[in-house]
Amino acid sequence: MNKHVAKRISVIVAATAVIGVSLTAAAHRAAECFDLFGDSVVAAQMLTYPNGSVDEAYSDVEPEDNDADRHISEDVAPQLRKPLADRKAAPTTAPEKPAQPSHSGNTYPVVEINSYSGNMSYDNIAFDNTTPYDPDIGELLASELPFQLADNRTVQVLIYHTHTCESYLDEDCGYYYEDFYPRSTDGAQGVIAVGDRIAASLKAKGIGVVHDKTLHDYPSYEGSYARSWDTIERYKKKYPGILVTLDIHRDGMTDDAGTKYKPTFTYRGKKAAQIMIMSGYDESGGFPTWKENLIFATKLQKECEDNYPGMTRALYFGEFSYNMDFNNGSLLIEVGTDGNTVDEAAYTGELLGNALSSVLQKG
Repeated sequence: MNKHVAKRISVIVAATAVIGVSLTAAAHRAAECFDLFGDSVVAAQMLTYPNGSVDEAYSDVEPEDNDADRHISEDVAPQLRKPLADRKAAPTTAPEKPAQPSHSGNTYPVVEINSYSGNMSYDNIAFDNTTPYDPDIGELLASELPFQLADNRTVQVLIYHTHTCESYLDEDCGYYYEDFYPRSTDGAQGVIAVGDRIAASLKAKGIGVVHDKTLHDYPSYEGSYARSWDTIERYKKKYPGILVTLDIHRDGMTDDAGTKYKPTFTYRGKKAAQIMIMSGYDESGGFPTWKENLIFATKLQKECEDNYPGMTRALYFGEFSYNMDFNNGSLLIEVGTDGNTVDEAAYTGELLGNALSSVLQKG
């Protein structure tokens, strides 16, 4: 382990000793569904709305009629493709629309951290590997990208959001109000704003991209991944040249006392949200492109750290698919947490788009 990695890990070890919470994707994804940190956190992180049709108002593709032949039906979808959030029994209902923060009531701290720790490292990048597979990171980086973009401006990248209503704080003041609600149908407050910046960076580099803004988790959170899979398929039919599909989310870190944690780094004097790239694994054969996706994820992780030191949390490599089994260019990326501000996350989107462009054009 080199000094760079050791220094990073020492920072996060100190932070985690204080906060006493796990910063892994396994914990935060489970926390959206089960009471790891308390009922109040679950209420804030995983919400289901009254049944109804999905609001397609922000989609660039006209919705198709739902039928029994959809790729992933609610009752026959394989477990690998149905994450914990979609398998949970229908919880209590919520207001008709996610409320905007009203800025009232008690306040709780927002603590800034730089998260880097994992159980594997190579040069300046780290992995958090929870699979039985032992990846050779150097070999992954030396491998060719499993797909090659055409040298034209046709649409080859799709950006979408399975949990489109995930939102951020609107100001960096070191605390949040107890009635803060980290979900919103206002795209300017959440992950849609991040997707817009990623798309703008790609377009500036001459890469054809389409950004879908369908609210897959509204009015119902349950079934979000099934609906986003349908969206990917519709875009693939409309734009057969799509090779890359990126599902952009935001994470959540809150402890028992109500403290939220925001992973940040600074580039050119400006604060930005750290990212966590997720890449799935399946040894049963149901996810044949997992290693090719991992090559893509590893190259992107390295590009981000080479150009923007401190930008990445450990790449999370685990036994899941989250729709990444669509093709060999599919990744899920968490940009910040609900403790970051939308400005921090959007700035990261710009930098992430630059790094992604470089990886895609290098091939």
